[in-house]
Amino acid sequence: MLENLKALKSYKVFEIFKKMNEIPRGSGNEKAISDWLVTYAQDRGLEVIQDNALNVIIKKPATKGYENSPGVVIQGHMDMVCEKNKGTEHDFEKDPIKFIVEGDKLRADGTTLGADNGIAVAYGLAILDEETAEHPEIELLFTTEEETGMDGALALNPDNIKGNMLINIDSEEEGTLLVSCAGGVRQVIELDGKKENVQGKGIKIEIRGLKGGHSGMDINKERGNSNKLICRILDELRKEMEVRIHNINGGSKMNAIPRECDCTVVVNENNFDKAVEIINEYHEIFKKELSASDSGIQVSFENVEVTDAFTKESSNEIIDMLLMIPNGIQSMSMQIAGLVESSTNIGVCISEDNKISFVSAIRSSLESRKWEIAKRGDALCNLLGASVEYQSAYPAWQYKADSKLRDRMVSVYEDMYGNKPLISAIHAGLECGLFGGKFGERMDMISFGPNLHDVHTPNEWVEISSVDRGWDYLLGVLKSLK
Repeated sequence: MLENLKALKSYKVFEIFKKMNEIPRGSGNEKAISDWLVTYAQDRGLEVIQDNALNVIIKKPATKGYENSPGVVIQGHMDMVCEKNKGTEHDFEKDPIKFIVEGDKLRADGTTLGADNGIAVAYGLAILDEETAEHPEIELLFTTEEETGMDGALALNPDNIKGNMLINIDSEEEGTLLVSCAGGVRQVIELDGKKENVQGKGIKIEIRGLKGGHSGMDINKERGNSNKLICRILDELRKEMEVRIHNINGGSKMNAIPRECDCTVVVNENNFDKAVEIINEYHEIFKKELSASDSGIQVSFENVEVTDAFTKESSNEIIDMLLMIPNGIQSMSMQIAGLVESSTNIGVCISEDNKISFVSAIRSSLESRKWEIAKRGDALCNLLGASVEYQSAYPAWQYKADSKLRDRMVSVYEDMYGNKPLISAIHAGLECGLFGGKFGERMDMISFGPNLHDVHTPNEWVEISSVDRGWDYLLGVLKSLK
């Protein structure tokens, strides 16, 4: 599959990336990939540390002439978001990711590719084998569970890292150097419902065809959120008839804009035709509303047999929660044009037995705004008698006015490409925010990366030529740090 890439300078990067993707590495399931990284280092006689959180640190000595240069940390996370299309047969616990090369595009077959952030890991490992590379002492820092709350970075012992410059390779736009990012927190709301035996017509409503995307990077693209959309159908149904929810299953990751949602409801047989009319009507409404962002949206239904459902009161509480829970952009930055300052994404809505869970990713460049959004969820829970828990909070990465690493990376970029890179901030969360707290002022940090598209979705793909240029750029930066 990679035969056509052999002429690339970065071919080794793609080879390593392919080997990585033969090993399951969904967030929380990184033991195998972490052990593989340890073995990779040991086979080359390099010092390696694996901590209790399964983070891996690999140390490579400076090359000749760089012995007295400040050390540099190359950092990425080993875990990936595991998403697949409905109907795709793939077990993320054991199946390798299938690569498809189409011209300058590398993608997977109906699943996420894992270029976020496997490309960073592959870059780092390729440097270990690059005999012509010139560089100071290198520490490769590969963390775990970044996608679900940055737990690996939270657990990192800063005493294990010696370098004072950190290059994070978790950005997704070539030619952009990131110097600041949003902080975030996972909000988990749980609502206890009551079920009872029912009679009536069962209808399974399905939403498909949305693009989804990264809940930070893509939140400004106004893409449809399947959980919010299906709620609008449910709300319209209850205006016309009594509607009972049997179950609901929307989204699977709090940090991915949900693309699909299934909800089975029960209505009186006399209201069945009216319910179908409303469902079809909203198919047309959504097609019109989302014609620019999600033209492929499909709303469909099928008849199903249902014998129990949530009570009328519990069903209304589920609909009320979905209607009122914050979602989307909450504020824009007044300092950086076009930058989303605060947002939230209701990424998961799922019922299991009598419990309904609503999981959101809240992000903001301002700590106070992050918790202000959270407090709205608190108030909503008080109104509806639900419980709320906050998990894996991480801080924003604040801009540093004086950065020698940034100046050097800008200079190298200009020398290589004849123009300046864009210096920017990002609404997504990067581990640099946590590292800032752990390492303090001693750590000079920046983030870059090749062009990645549609991450956190089965449409994810990486631009091959951009990876190749990024490899050249990384080697050029390391060479300049003498």
